[in-house]
Amino acid sequence: MRCMAITLRLDDQEIQALRRRAEVDGRSMQEVARQAVRDYIERANRRDLLNRVLDTELPRYAEAIERLGQWSASTSTTCST
Repeated sequence: MRCMAITLRLDDQEIQALRRRAEVDGRSMQEVARQAVRDYIERANRRDLLNRVLDTELPRYAEAIERLGQWSASTSTTCST
């Protein structure tokens, strides 16, 4: 795996938070930052995949979802005390 150096500009508060997290975890600040980047990319990729699936599949079930919403609204009751 090829590595590339980058410059990451953080403000004082972010540096302190990163330093504390690294100390608590017993890892370097670089390791914590790299893990944060990997986690962000993984979350974003999952969100993109979910959006693509929903964009594709929801139209197929639009009528059923609409009917369920109407049924649910017609059968809901309110509680009184």
